[in-house]
Amino acid sequence: MELLQHPDTKELIEIAIREDIGNGDHTSLACIPSDKKGLAYCVAKEDGIIAGIELAAYIFKRIDAGIKYEPLKKDGDAISNGDRIFDVYGADINILTAERLVLNFMQRLSGIATQSKRISELVKDYHTTVLDTRKTTPGMRLLEKWAVQLGGCNNHRLGLYDMIMIKDNHIDFAGGIKQAIEKTHNYLKFKGLDLKIEIETRSLDEVQQVLDKGGVNRIMLDNFEPALLKEAVTLIAGKYETEASGGITIDTIKDFAATGVDFISVGALTHSSKSIDLSLRVSS
Repeated sequence: MELLQHPDTKELIEIAIREDIGNGDHTSLACIPSDKKGLAYCVAKEDGIIAGIELAAYIFKRIDAGIKYEPLKKDGDAISNGDRIFDVYGADINILTAERLVLNFMQRLSGIATQSKRISELVKDYHTTVLDTRKTTPGMRLLEKWAVQLGGCNNHRLGLYDMIMIKDNHIDFAGGIKQAIEKTHNYLKFKGLDLKIEIETRSLDEVQQVLDKGGVNRIMLDNFEPALLKEAVTLIAGKYETEASGGITIDTIKDFAATGVDFISVGALTHSSKSIDLSLRVSS
């Protein structure tokens, strides 16, 4: 997992450790002899896609380099209720100290991977790619977007810095679609930046304005119902990439995919995914 070498991931784990452990796990220190060692294992309590196997190993080793960790599944594997995910052996105190950190990360990321898998399966027979959004947990964006990919969906931009996204408020503040596109090109030229440009539209009239002006890579069709979306895709006629957005759920995504749109962005991949239930148990 390359993300474990990313400074943002390492910093996030350090923040999580400070947040949860502070100056010590006093309950474990009070109840358990410092030299006592034992075996514990992680078990799935529901079906899904597992994510965070390597991350868990990193956290355990960060708490105690002497802990022995044996993964029994790989990131991206399908799991069933009752499956054993990993074994961990070492000082009981340190296993318990790391327990909640490990489970918090794994349950959250596995929930996102599971939701992404469900949605990717729904549209696999259509000409469309499902994208996530920036609606992520602050500090966890890289990990959550990794989990989206693990489940079979794709990433949109990582942040405000790696793509131009001209949204409704930008258009309104700039004075209109034409002005927003022109100002964007002037800015990119001045800064010497080569970034793709996407622009949001809210009606067929706005789509036509973009087509008349040109100078973009992708047109976002925001809050278009499937029938209107199909009209917009027909109007654009392949001149630019198309993306549907706005309140699209697991229950409605097939209707949107059937319109022939190139991309569908689904904020629910990250902001509404239910965590997978996992448990760490002591082996008797």
